[in-house]
Amino acid sequence: MQQTLSKFLILFAFILCFQSGQSQERYGGIALYTVRDAMAKDPVMTLKKVAAIGYKNVEAAGYKDGKYYTMEPEAFKKYLKTLGLKGISTHQSDVTLDNAAVMFADAKAAGFEYFVVPIPPMGLFTYDNATQTLGMTGGAANLAKILNTLGEQCHKAGLKLLYHNHDFEFKKDEDGIVPIDYLLEHCDAKYVNFQMDLFWVTRAGADPIAYFEKYPKRFKMWHVKDMDDQGRFAPVGTGKIDFKNILTQKKLSGMRYYLVEQDQTFDLEPLEAIKISHKALKEIGFK
Repeated sequence: MQQTLSKFLILFAFILCFQSGQSQERYGGIALYTVRDAMAKDPVMTLKKVAAIGYKNVEAAGYKDGKYYTMEPEAFKKYLKTLGLKGISTHQSDVTLDNAAVMFADAKAAGFEYFVVPIPPMGLFTYDNATQTLGMTGGAANLAKILNTLGEQCHKAGLKLLYHNHDFEFKKDEDGIVPIDYLLEHCDAKYVNFQMDLFWVTRAGADPIAYFEKYPKRFKMWHVKDMDDQGRFAPVGTGKIDFKNILTQKKLSGMRYYLVEQDQTFDLEPLEAIKISHKALKEIGFK
């Protein structure tokens, strides 16, 4: 009996050590938009694969009819926990001044800390399919007003609102205004901050560090994806973006979380692409 008990205790200790080792190896965040097709087909198995790669945090991009990837908010939160994953943020482009209260309540129930507005909401976002050009209508002042209103409501709901950039916000509009500058200067930092997409900033010809210096502590999250020689999305560490240098200014930027994202993976399967990115994170210095 005593020998059996000893074997059990040894086995139990081994399991604890293994689990501890696994948790220590978990690092980095992943934007589930990267694996959106797989999430649409089988979110349960896809999340298991994401966890097995070693990611710790996730950002959702699959809210519909009050559910996250067909799961009730509380159920989604619980399932992530069983996998050792934590939901940090959610991208919800359909948010409006009318449905915001419901969306914020669902995001809170799902355990998210940040609610991210991924594009100018309420029909303001534009896309020219012929030129593949992103843009917006309505002007920066209008967008700032909407974000301030949403941000205050979000704050009351116990969440933090972020706005996610693409490249067009860093370029002068028809009024000679650089939208991102206007937003940073006119959105109340108590209610509205930013998720900087390092690829799109680079694509626009802007300098992330210059923005950290001009608007310190405003960029609470980063989207991390690389750029290949053709200017296309690439796995982290395989392109030309100097993440190591940008990372030296993490504190100045205000970054609390970073998330790997790759909008298109081309010849690579999305799960393979995020595996390559995850391996590179530690080499670059992300933790």
